[in-house]
Amino acid sequence: MSYLFPPTEVFGLPVAGETATYPVRRIFCVGRNYVAHAAEMGGEVDREAPWYFTKSVAHAVMSGAELPYPSGTANYHHEMELAFALGADVFEATEPEAAEAIYAYGCALDMTRRDRQQDGKDNRRPWSLGKDVEGSAVFAEMTRAKDFGALAAQRIALGVNGDRRQDGRLSDMVWSPVEIVMHLSKFYHLGPGDVVMTGTPSGVGPVVAGDEIIGTIDGLAPVKLALMVTKS
Repeated sequence: MSYLFPPTEVFGLPVAGETATYPVRRIFCVGRNYVAHAAEMGGEVDREAPWYFTKSVAHAVMSGAELPYPSGTANYHHEMELAFALGADVFEATEPEAAEAIYAYGCALDMTRRDRQQDGKDNRRPWSLGKDVEGSAVFAEMTRAKDFGALAAQRIALGVNGDRRQDGRLSDMVWSPVEIVMHLSKFYHLGPGDVVMTGTPSGVGPVVAGDEIIGTIDGLAPVKLALMVTKS
């Protein structure tokens, strides 16, 4: 088959201990999965069920990227998150099926045009201009779930230019990765290539051109992003 222009290259995540990369096909994001973050955003956690938005795979970049401060915003925010990747097909998954389907975990950044997100909230419109931003899904090398072990009170933190901004525990999540898979698989046929970003603890805030962002989770490779002084 011929194409009118070259198709987009597959975005693959490195996995510790694997020679091949993990090809990403979809990115799901969980909203308000930490109580304190929901409060700082002026909202509350929906304890009935998790809820979601998506990011385009074309907007994903690897840790260590150097990107310009994005256009269309004067309030670009960092959000540090645990991401997980699926390694098996699941639909309407049971708890054991959901747990078995989680292949790997990794650090990730959900970078956000907060002013554009607020526009969406104020006008009851989608958040795409705020969340689905070029270079806004930043991923570190993944670690296989069997090597990482059980999720517990591992520390999740983020610093900007060496100053601590976010500091929490994975145990603070309202919805665990297994619960997220169980719920999300009621609406999608999930499978290999699907990555989920699980929400951010409190302490989100603005970054500016020239800032260096480093996010960490105990036991996982850190995620790093530098914002260049030149604008996009």
